[in-house]
Amino acid sequence: MSVFLLSAGTLWKREIVRFLRQRSRIIGALGQPFLFWLLLGSGFGESFRSSGAGASGGYLEYFYPGILVMVVLFTAIFATIAVVEDRKERFLQAVLVAPVPRAAIVLGQALGATTLALLQGFILLAAAPFAGVPLTAASAAAAAGVMFLIGFSLTSLGLAFAWRMESTQGFHSIMNLVLLPLWILSGAVFPVASAHPWLGWVMKINPLAYGVAWLRRTLYAAQPESLANLPEVGISLAVTVVFGTIAFFVAVRHAEKSEG
Repeated sequence: MSVFLLSAGTLWKREIVRFLRQRSRIIGALGQPFLFWLLLGSGFGESFRSSGAGASGGYLEYFYPGILVMVVLFTAIFATIAVVEDRKERFLQAVLVAPVPRAAIVLGQALGATTLALLQGFILLAAAPFAGVPLTAASAAAAAGVMFLIGFSLTSLGLAFAWRMESTQGFHSIMNLVLLPLWILSGAVFPVASAHPWLGWVMKINPLAYGVAWLRRTLYAAQPESLANLPEVGISLAVTVVFGTIAFFVAVRHAEKSEG
């Protein structure tokens, strides 16, 4: 157990140190979602009307929880690219020959990326008053817990693909094909009630939709009347945990088959 934790902790620390040395990643992970939020939110403006989706104002307010998840998503993509880069630089091969479980390697990578996603999510969380979101200390702490689970799930899913990829270009293509539609159809961009019926069914089976709904419930805990159409907290928690667990073990399975 000590070897397992030491290995995971070392890789977690490496992800943090590497991030601090690559400040451009901060701009990329925070800047693009922030621009999306301002431009799309201002563009739709008052033409958007939420129907029980946890926002009583315009699109800027409705889109805000989705942008928090987008920050987590982008961080997951940027962090898991490191697996492909480490393979090219031969660092991954050196890690794989070490006498440590592959699960410890994947856990360290996942926790490192999740920590970075949470830190950047906290920065954007400070903009909640500007979005009209009634943020309190309790709701901020609850939102942090939800973002951690969402971040771990998305990072594990990204690692499941990254351990099988040999090129950065191929990884980008897969991430754009999988993670971005997963985010768009999560209720982050538009509510289920306003979607076409077949899209509504897709959104209902999308595991990320339950994480987004849970995040809305934490941010709008003081306004329960506006959350009637969202899944219950228990269901959202169960789906998010199962999603993250499955994604993590799939990533471990791919890591065990990898030769670097």
